[in-house]
Amino acid sequence: MALLTRFDPWRDLARLQDEVTRMFDDRLTTSAGESVGWTPRCDIFEDEEGLSLRFDLAGVDPKDVDIRFENGVLTVKGERKLEKEDRRENYHRVEVAYGTFTRSFTLPGSIDPEKIRAESRHGMLAIHLPKKPEAKPKAISVKVS
Repeated sequence: MALLTRFDPWRDLARLQDEVTRMFDDRLTTSAGESVGWTPRCDIFEDEEGLSLRFDLAGVDPKDVDIRFENGVLTVKGERKLEKEDRRENYHRVEVAYGTFTRSFTLPGSIDPEKIRAESRHGMLAIHLPKKPEAKPKAISVKVS
């Protein structure tokens, strides 16, 4: 049984635009002129307790990741190393990016820098940025008289 789908002439164009954007994003340089080999994807989540950042760092050794918090900016640097260079001529496609990366995030003043923690598991780096106690929302009860 054949599956019918609606023809969308813009779908392929949007997919091409995404590929071109990703290609240029992976070859950008930072404002300091430092070359960036690739850009890991990052999810950012905020709740009452603080911010959480999750980076997709499959194939990156946690020892090769440097995390710094200075002047309200969180910077994550690292490197995905190519274990052995294989110069075969029969590659059809190489999509896994290797080399250095840098990601920087300007954070609000409500973050408590003394309690920042990071953990790596299954190729995902999670950074937890707790809020200062005075920045957390407080419940106010209403007195009934």
